[in-house]
Amino acid sequence: MPRDFLSAKVKNVPPSGIRRFFDIIATMKDVISLGVGEPDFVTPAHIIQAGVQSLADGRTAYTSNSGLLELRQLLAAHLERLYGVRYDPETEILITVGVSEALQIALIATVDPGDEVIVPEPCFVSYRPGVVFAGGTPVTVPTYFEDDFQLTSKRVSKALTRRTKGLLLGYPNNPTGAVMTRSGLEEIAALAEEHDLVVYSDEIYDRLVYGIEHTCFAALPGMRERTILLGGFSKAYAMTGWRVGYVAASAAIAKEIRKVHQYAIMCAPTVSQWAAVEALRAGEPDVQRMCAEYDRRRQVIVKGLNAIGLTCFEPRGAFYTFPSIQCTGMSCEEFSEKLLYEEKVAVVPGSAFGDCGMGFVRACYAASMENIEEALVRMGRFVEKYGR
Repeated sequence: MPRDFLSAKVKNVPPSGIRRFFDIIATMKDVISLGVGEPDFVTPAHIIQAGVQSLADGRTAYTSNSGLLELRQLLAAHLERLYGVRYDPETEILITVGVSEALQIALIATVDPGDEVIVPEPCFVSYRPGVVFAGGTPVTVPTYFEDDFQLTSKRVSKALTRRTKGLLLGYPNNPTGAVMTRSGLEEIAALAEEHDLVVYSDEIYDRLVYGIEHTCFAALPGMRERTILLGGFSKAYAMTGWRVGYVAASAAIAKEIRKVHQYAIMCAPTVSQWAAVEALRAGEPDVQRMCAEYDRRRQVIVKGLNAIGLTCFEPRGAFYTFPSIQCTGMSCEEFSEKLLYEEKVAVVPGSAFGDCGMGFVRACYAASMENIEEALVRMGRFVEKYGR
């Protein structure tokens, strides 16, 4: 009998809590899915055409490891225009295979065995495993419904030890839709400076905010040199399948992250990078149009969830709601499974995003208005049946 060849650190990480429900959905018909975290819009036609044209023009070779210079230049101008933060496109921006790769290679390049990385929860499912795969130790810090899921500097302070290397932020937040206030981020920034922390700031939903402004963490005073800014095209431009993201960081940090990227990936897909060039050149009207529609859906689903007894705070970013299901007396796993089988509505158990997500579910409003309204009818019937 051969020995166990598998890595203990990988074996000890559970599979994604989201995927099990998607596997069940795949076996069922007529399910209204509020579970998948991606736009229901097709990539705008001019962006698709730019990708097609790049193939027709024979642009099928590798790009630079860092990505197309034209794309990096446009991205640098984009970040400066929106947030006033400047990056050198030659040395400080790296194009990646989505933000998923961006986060993983950033962690690998900066985390040593024994290092601790603070991870606020609820959070995207890959955050804690990403720290583990990089050899570090994730230290979770809870956020709560009562605080609109805002991360507080006080809770971060309590989690700090002499081994703390960094802090992983994800705002606007998946799964809660929370957006940190600027003052709240400034308090976190003061802690990062005081304790000399690197901050990984996942801002993939930066363009999807409603009635407020997004604060780019790297643009806060003194934060550019200690922040690894992560972003991409998947959400705002409806380009999830194109897999284009980026890392922006100081030249010294970006150099080492690029090294990991070189050996692991080589470069992001060339056709996707040309599509991203078009997105930055001419995609702003599309972003505004889709964001306005998400806002319309957001208002309908938040009002509807509260009306049927699933208490929900107002999410101000991304395209998720995170309602409490306490009125049913069920666990979030039981609620999600019964709702799926009995009413054919798919949501994600809050526990998939961390222990403090228990008692909640994630419902995504990147679905048609028709489907959202029908889902609310079905969920209302379900809550009426099981509500206490």
